[in-house]
Amino acid sequence: MLTRLRRWPVALRMLVSALVLVLVVLPLAGTVLAWNFRQTLSQSFDERLLSFLNVVIAGIESDPQTGELTPGPQLGDPRFERVYSGWYWQVNDNSGRVITSRSLWDQRLPQISGRGPDWAQAPGPRGQLLRIVERDVQLPAFEGWLSVSVAADQAELDAQVARFNRLLVVSLTTLGTLLLVMIGLQIRWGLAPLRRLERDLRAMESGQTRSLTSDLPEELARLSEAMNQVLERDQILIERGRSAAGNLAHALKTPVSVLTTLSDRLPSVQRTAFRTELSRIDDAVRHHLARASAAGPAALGRVDLGETLAPVLSALNTLAQRRGVTLESDLGDTGAVRLEQQDLQEIAGNLLENAINWAESQVTFRVEGLPDGLALMVEDDGPGLSDADIEQALTRGTRLDETRSGSGLGLAIVKELAELYGGTLTLARSPLGGLQASVRFPSHSSSKARGGQ
Repeated sequence: MLTRLRRWPVALRMLVSALVLVLVVLPLAGTVLAWNFRQTLSQSFDERLLSFLNVVIAGIESDPQTGELTPGPQLGDPRFERVYSGWYWQVNDNSGRVITSRSLWDQRLPQISGRGPDWAQAPGPRGQLLRIVERDVQLPAFEGWLSVSVAADQAELDAQVARFNRLLVVSLTTLGTLLLVMIGLQIRWGLAPLRRLERDLRAMESGQTRSLTSDLPEELARLSEAMNQVLERDQILIERGRSAAGNLAHALKTPVSVLTTLSDRLPSVQRTAFRTELSRIDDAVRHHLARASAAGPAALGRVDLGETLAPVLSALNTLAQRRGVTLESDLGDTGAVRLEQQDLQEIAGNLLENAINWAESQVTFRVEGLPDGLALMVEDDGPGLSDADIEQALTRGTRLDETRSGSGLGLAIVKELAELYGGTLTLARSPLGGLQASVRFPSHSSSKARGGQ
């Protein structure tokens, strides 16, 4: 699980973090706001009840002769006159005499012990939940204490709280959605330079450009410049190494030729042994120089197939004519390929030279664009190879027929060059009767008219 989390894209990590933050902070903020609103509304509701209670107390009158209690003027709120409206007042002299608002009709409010003002909740005449405030007072012309109560239906308070909570939920949900959308846009905008850098790297890989753009934010611009310097230095080192390999090849060619000539003066037994060792030296030098001079995919080049192979086909066609072999070639419509020019020439040249050396009368060379890559195929009508010979032929320096010229390096070099590009070399029986050598490169090496992948 942790391994999968570590592999999450940066954008997904930031979006999930923002989502968690929104899901934690907004509900918490909503809870605090809802609680504060209810407390404020409840306090305002209680203050209204207390105001009505004071008005009721101020309006109570007592008849000095009969001791009867009479209510004062109307409270100014018609709800106290409408039966079972939910708003009630009551005055009780604690001796059984009670006067009430018209709204209470024949019902009575429960009494609360204490001098007050005291608060309580109790069911009303129609089962409503009432908020009651009661206070005991003593009038100058009345002996004893009076219990005065004012009550109101709490449904009004609850309705206002519920309406506020609904509005709060809708508002916070909308706010959370907008925040996530804005954060998503912010992440996309913030990571846009990284996507541009990725496109440049892919363009370099496909050979469309030789360096990364520096038109980036300051931090990434410095990174791009550093990467460009590293890539430029690596390219210089590659070119220097290939140049050194070529110079070494020329430097060793003359001494080896001289030693081969001098070996003719030696006695037969020594000459054979001497030439055998010189041949081994020559084979090893040729193999490692060919391997070192190969650019491989690091060159990131794109070359035209026809232009690159034209000199190779021209030279080998001349060789084929001298040997009485017909060389047929078909390059198809492959167009540009992402292979280094020298490596492509080395692969095609070794395959064709090997086929011409073994062919009886015919060699064919064709290039096929495959859905998953590119294939170079060379066939001849020579003796071909058995399964055991095929395995042996791919071993460096192996010669299946000592009477034929050559060092036996061709197929081994082709195999190693193909593997540099992630490709493969396959040997099989050709329909012409001889050997079929096929080199297949993966899709990233081909670039047809659509511009590559």
